[in-house]
Amino acid sequence: MPLYALGDAEPDIHPTAYVHPDAVVIGNVTLGPESTVWPTAVLRGDDGRIEVGARSSIQDGSIIHTTLEQPTIIGDEVTVGHNVHIEAATIGNRALISSGSVVLNGSTIGEGAVVAAGAVVSPKADVPAYRMALGVPARVRDGYEVPADRWRYAVESYVDRGRRFASQLRRLEG
Repeated sequence: MPLYALGDAEPDIHPTAYVHPDAVVIGNVTLGPESTVWPTAVLRGDDGRIEVGARSSIQDGSIIHTTLEQPTIIGDEVTVGHNVHIEAATIGNRALISSGSVVLNGSTIGEGAVVAAGAVVSPKADVPAYRMALGVPARVRDGYEVPADRWRYAVESYVDRGRRFASQLRRLEG
């Protein structure tokens, strides 16, 4: 797996975390237990730190970055979908950041909240716990409350998938 130090900043990858060989992790990045990082995802901790909690997944093509002013903090049991961009934001435990969405500088996504596919969360926006943000720019709308246990399947499936890939993935030379 491509892990890179940047100066003195080295990634801190928990032994039970899985990073796919085609993902890139650079600098001041911490990956918690049983977290997973999938093909072509990039976590670049150059200007500040990135923390990914336990049992969280960063799926294919996602970009996680930070700024000098604010770290990027992704809580426990978070699902970051395919082709997501998160920049200097805080994501609460058990949140879902759906495919193709963008969460910008200084934003906070509450525990169990959902950012809908393709939504763009503006800088310094707050998405309350167990609510859904939809659209461009993303807005929290009444009637889109999120059930407290909706996250369980996604989390479990990616923890299991990480174990499977760690033990069974092999490169074929052709």
